[in-house]
Amino acid sequence: MASCAHAVMATSTDSRWCMASLRSALPSIPPCSPSSTSLRFPLATTLASSSSLPSSHRLRVSPPKPKSVLRTFNGLALLNPLFLSSSSSEFRSYGHCFTTIDNGGRVYAMRHGRRVPKLNRPPDQRRALLRGLTTQLLKHGRIKTTRARASAVRKYVDKMITLAKDGSLHKRRQALGFIYEKQIVHALFSEVPERYGQRNGGYTRIIRTVPRRGDNAPMAYIELV
Repeated sequence: MASCAHAVMATSTDSRWCMASLRSALPSIPPCSPSSTSLRFPLATTLASSSSLPSSHRLRVSPPKPKSVLRTFNGLALLNPLFLSSSSSEFRSYGHCFTTIDNGGRVYAMRHGRRVPKLNRPPDQRRALLRGLTTQLLKHGRIKTTRARASAVRKYVDKMITLAKDGSLHKRRQALGFIYEKQIVHALFSEVPERYGQRNGGYTRIIRTVPRRGDNAPMAYIELV
C-alpha cells in the first residue's frame, strides 16, 4: 500500500501543468477592439426576419432625432443665444439689443460726447438752479459762485442775450419762460441791442478767485462784458 501511494504521488508530481502549456492548448481568439464589443444587427435582415413575427415580437426602430444646430455669431452677444436656430430670420441683426427712439427716424439712444454738468442735482433741480443763476446775473451784472456753476450758466446767459438781440415777440416769450422776473426780461430787450449790437457772442467773463472757506470749493466771479 505504501508503494502504491508513493507511486501515485510521484505521478501527480511529475504531471504538474504550467500556464504556458495551458495557453498553447486553448484555441486562438482574434483580438477585439473596444468598438466591436457591442453587437450590431443589419437593419435589412432584421426587418426581413421581423415581418414574419407577430407584432408583439417585432423590433421597433425609431427614426433618428434631428440635432438642433446653434447659430454661430461674433461680436455683440444676442439676447437668448441658446434658443436661436440658424433658420431664424428675426435676429439677423444686432439692432434689437439697443434702446431706440422712433421720432420720424430710427436713432440709437447713445450719448457719444454729449456730457452735461450734473452739478450734483437731479434734472428738475438743476434746471431751476440754472434759471436762478441766470436771473441773478442779468439783474446784478456780476455774481460769485463755484467754477462749475459759472461754466454751466454761461451758455444760458449768452442764449438770453441772443434772444434779446432778435427782439421779436416769440423770442421775448421764450425769455419770459426761462427768466424768473418779468421786469428783467423787458429791461434786457430794451438795452441789449444798443450794448451788444456789434458783438457776436462772448457776452460773459469768468474770473477765478480764492477757494471757498470750509469745503475748499473752487470759486469764480462771472460778469457781463
